[in-house]
Amino acid sequence: MHEVGTPHAIWALAADGETVLLRRPGPEDRDRVLAMHAAMSAENLYLRFFGASESAARETAERVSTPDRAGCGALVALTPDGDEVVGVVEYDGAIGSGEAELALAVADAWHGRGIGTLLIEHVVTMARAAGMRTLVADLLPWNRPMLRVLEDMGMPVRNRLVSGVLSCAIPLDGDIPTVERYLTAVARREALADVASLVPLFAPRAVAIAGAGRRADSVGRALLHNVKAAGYAGSLAVLHPTATEIDGVPAFPTPDLLPEVPDLVVVAVPADRVPAVVEDCGRVGVRAVVVVTSGGTPEQAARVHASIRRHGMRMVGPNCLGIAQTDPTTALNATFGWAVPTRGSAGVAVQSGGVGIALTEQLNRLGIGVSTFASLGDKYDVSGNDMLQWWQADPQTTMAILHLESFGNPRKFSRIARTVGRTKPVLTVDAGRSAAGRRAAGSHTAAAVTPTVARGALFRQAGVTAVQTLGDLVAVAALLHSQPLPDGASVAVIGNAGGAGVLAADACVDAGLAVPRFGPDLEADLRALLPAGAACANPVDTTATVDGETLRRCVDRVMAAGHVDAVVLALAPTALGDPLGDMLAGPAVGERPVLVVAPERAASVELLPAAGGTVPVYNDARTAAVALAHAHERAMWLTRPRGTVPALPDVDRGAARSLAADYLGREPDGGWLPPRECARLLGAYGIEVSPWRQAFDADEAVALARELAPLGADGAVVLKAYGPQIVHKSDVGGVRLRLVGDDAVREAFTDLAHRIGALMESVVVQPMAASGVELIAGVTQDEVLGPLVVFGLGGVTTDLLADHGARLTPLTDLDAHALLAGSRGAPLLYGHRGASATDTAGIENVLHRLSRLADDVPQLAEADLNPLVARPDGVTVLDARIRLAPRPGHDPYLRRLR
Repeated sequence: MHEVGTPHAIWALAADGETVLLRRPGPEDRDRVLAMHAAMSAENLYLRFFGASESAARETAERVSTPDRAGCGALVALTPDGDEVVGVVEYDGAIGSGEAELALAVADAWHGRGIGTLLIEHVVTMARAAGMRTLVADLLPWNRPMLRVLEDMGMPVRNRLVSGVLSCAIPLDGDIPTVERYLTAVARREALADVASLVPLFAPRAVAIAGAGRRADSVGRALLHNVKAAGYAGSLAVLHPTATEIDGVPAFPTPDLLPEVPDLVVVAVPADRVPAVVEDCGRVGVRAVVVVTSGGTPEQAARVHASIRRHGMRMVGPNCLGIAQTDPTTALNATFGWAVPTRGSAGVAVQSGGVGIALTEQLNRLGIGVSTFASLGDKYDVSGNDMLQWWQADPQTTMAILHLESFGNPRKFSRIARTVGRTKPVLTVDAGRSAAGRRAAGSHTAAAVTPTVARGALFRQAGVTAVQTLGDLVAVAALLHSQPLPDGASVAVIGNAGGAGVLAADACVDAGLAVPRFGPDLEADLRALLPAGAACANPVDTTATVDGETLRRCVDRVMAAGHVDAVVLALAPTALGDPLGDMLAGPAVGERPVLVVAPERAASVELLPAAGGTVPVYNDARTAAVALAHAHERAMWLTRPRGTVPALPDVDRGAARSLAADYLGREPDGGWLPPRECARLLGAYGIEVSPWRQAFDADEAVALARELAPLGADGAVVLKAYGPQIVHKSDVGGVRLRLVGDDAVREAFTDLAHRIGALMESVVVQPMAASGVELIAGVTQDEVLGPLVVFGLGGVTTDLLADHGARLTPLTDLDAHALLAGSRGAPLLYGHRGASATDTAGIENVLHRLSRLADDVPQLAEADLNPLVARPDGVTVLDARIRLAPRPGHDPYLRRLR
């Protein structure tokens, strides 16, 4: 669980989708807290204070509104405008005790809306950051509402009856499975609240359009036309300063004059008028707005955001195409695009309106259609995470498609996508993956994490199908919509023209699939079935003379043999007939996927009707193979266990945090840790560096070399230049290897000092390590994704080899294994050509400990273990560099709005 405090003020969703403001109370809140208690029923006051004493409420109001009380903390929940306190939670403990008393009160009118649970989630994070290990709530045994709140938190609760009072202890330092259960419970509550808050957007009972004027060619009029054309069944109105009617729809000058308060207002007014319109909507109780207008200033943006939060509204945009919902009971097309979403099963969320139009057109053409469409634009509020939550709960949606340039909370995205992906595929285009956007990096580890590596780690762990182009996205969607997933990667290629079959086979292999040769029995069966001259080994060339019935029997025989997991048909029309048409006359869907490649087709992909369904037909073998490869990856992800984050002995989190705090106290801007502190920080997590000593002159280097030489290979030692400004020693020629004897050591020190000059502060002396596989393991903090563990082939050529994989923390056992197995150096690790395998368990152990270190110490900006030498008898860290940076802790899983 992440160790961070709660920000000064955040907005979050109650269980019913209403917005509440959470913040630490101050003196200005004393009267509000007192007023909340004064309005509580006698029964609820008794349950809270074990009596009806007014003095107890006054003491609570005074206590929680006093800031900076040592060992104590409090949060208040307020209505979004900040005027009324609706809940108070506090913990009160002695400094250094690790235990604090937990107390909660919720306004009577807000009972049953999840306020208490939300407050406890946030105060748990606060208390842990303050060093508390246990919270204890003392309850009357018949206080069932509070007992249910604690039981439903997802955290273990130890109950003990003492003198008629139930003492409920909540341990905050749980093991990994306990933390996972808690995070799962938090995510479940967030999903329910999120979906409830989005109902006014996607199922509004009344809609108003602001900006639909008299000009028929305006964006506002296009919005109005599309809403009407889609057959919206609710109340529809226009906001216009002077008109009484626009295109047959009644118009009103301001929201307060509307005959009924709309759930949703779509705003298409000029940018300078947007803040006022949004504020007016909020004042009358509008629940949601879609702002399609672009071009606002930062000041206008701040005013809009303040309005939606103050009035508890959800918002899509600004700078967007709009939203659409195709369910007949709530059909709504509040977009100004010309492509009208037809009813279907794909949920679509994009940032770019142009991409949204293109996707909608393609999905319509294929017959997949759209369930819900959202052009998110600048994402002031509603994000891709919200849309995933909505689609998870929507039975009409069977596939989620995202095209987003950025992720506001990628950690939460990963968790939500993993959940949604278990039942519905999540597809995206990996946009913004070029290395051109990479920031300057100091260590080899940071340099290794290009945008492609980082985003690949996110998508891979989340089970998201990430493709390179919009065309590939549509191709994969067509396959997943129409065919079953393959059980494996083996493909049969069957064609009626040899060249087309060869191209298809090559494309499959290039995509990572296998085209295995058939067994002799199947080859014999096919030779007996097909015309003379047919090639039957795989790929199969049926010859151009084959008729449709024989071709179908050939496919059936290959399927029945069980040699392959999918069939790709490469078909070309001939003067003897139309093999594609003959194939489509048979069943569309069997136990294994069937794809057709027909180069003469105009469209890149089509879903052509066949008996009982549709068959995907591609005009390019590469596109078909890529689609099938992604389907195979999804099938493998679904069957793969989720993995577990192992418990690690010999971890001293307190020592590591103290070391980081001490260093940043001396160096407020951060920097690279000196060798001694670097070794101490790694040692706190059970990562031992090869024995070393630090020498500041030649005589000291000689003396230390004598001490360490017996530990080195052939009695040799190594000298490495150290200085705060030296990041890559090889760049300055700062390493001397295989030094034997006093003279060699002295000469090496003198040479290093002369050549490197003032940059060299000292040298590190180490015994020469035995040879092994040189690896790199490390951590880097991605500004968007958070900490990632990086692994690959190491040594001085690590940047040249560019063999680097990455995974987001926390690392599961399967993640660590995948990093090793996915490396190009994997054969060297597992035993190559008779060589002994290295200690792969030891390598994975180092990766897990780095992952835990990165999660526990958010100030860890970069960690670079290079080389990490792996041998059959163990793993040795020969060199380590760690950079710390001032970085506030941030819990990505806490419930909050943007």
